[in-house]
Amino acid sequence: MAFEAHIDSILNRHRELAAMMADPARAGDFVKNSREYANLQPVVDAAEAYNAALKEYADLEALMSDPDMKDIATEEYYKLKEKLPALEEALHLTLIPKDSADEGNAILEIRAGTGGDEAALFAADLLRMYRAYAAIRGWRFDIMDVTESDLGGIKEAIISVEGAGVFSKLKFESGVHRVQRVPATETQGRVHTSAATVAVLPEAQEADVDIRAEDLKVDTFRASGSGGQHVNRTDSAIRITHLPTGTVVAVQEEKSQHKNRAKAMAVLKSRILAAQREKLDSERAADRKSQVGSGDRSERIRTYNFPQGRVTDHRVDLTLHGIDRVMNGQDLDKIIDALHREDQAGKMATLQGRQ
Repeated sequence: MAFEAHIDSILNRHRELAAMMADPARAGDFVKNSREYANLQPVVDAAEAYNAALKEYADLEALMSDPDMKDIATEEYYKLKEKLPALEEALHLTLIPKDSADEGNAILEIRAGTGGDEAALFAADLLRMYRAYAAIRGWRFDIMDVTESDLGGIKEAIISVEGAGVFSKLKFESGVHRVQRVPATETQGRVHTSAATVAVLPEAQEADVDIRAEDLKVDTFRASGSGGQHVNRTDSAIRITHLPTGTVVAVQEEKSQHKNRAKAMAVLKSRILAAQREKLDSERAADRKSQVGSGDRSERIRTYNFPQGRVTDHRVDLTLHGIDRVMNGQDLDKIIDALHREDQAGKMATLQGRQ
């Protein structure tokens, strides 16, 4: 379908929905129709702005042949000519399919990778970085479960992040984060390379994942050692296994068994939903050259080089100097925004190739 014909079909559908919403006989469909109407509105607004600019462009071109209007029309003509590509790009961007999870919350999982104690310390640094970033954006940052290392690092942390557009902002953080620095325990001053993995899962809603009680194995055990906020004498910790997929979640952070179970179920649903989305995304991305944000944790996505004070994201070949501003959350948006632009460019290229 040609681009113009595709836009025309959307404009026609928007008008059709407006008529249906105004028809008392279709009152029962009002909610469904109004939702579709609202989803199409950004495309309609961008199309109307672009079409109005094209009409004005043609009018100015005609006026340029009028000796009395030539100078004014020519000046306005070239001003508008510079604006048209941006208006066309804005229209194309509205056609990119929206990720239904983008505006929702997320489950953030951080785990120490290769590198022993230094990897655990770096995982703790990443936890602090995301906490600071969440504070800057006004999000709620709730640590659901954490397992600490002996030197003050973390072996694993599971965090609930709530706020507007959380998943949209954090989803490209999934992957292997590599650090290069001199560990505090290094006596020779040698630079070591360690790693931690980050997984960002969309928070599952009740309607997203159907989990049957008979598919779950629930075990209780005693919270233990570093990692829980406490060491208690009751079996308050919860381990839930989803038998069909083999997915296992354990939570021990709360003193209440009921609260731990609720948190474990939330993480379990989000992990299952993420697996479903990854399978679907892989199928959709099979014909795409750009796969930013594919969530493949086997690939190194970013390197934090402390001796040289720089952070490099390998997916977009972006290097920022001033590592402290990234680690305190201030400059993290510069990387995230670059990843979003790359992702949009890839999706737009695919969209245009199909038109």
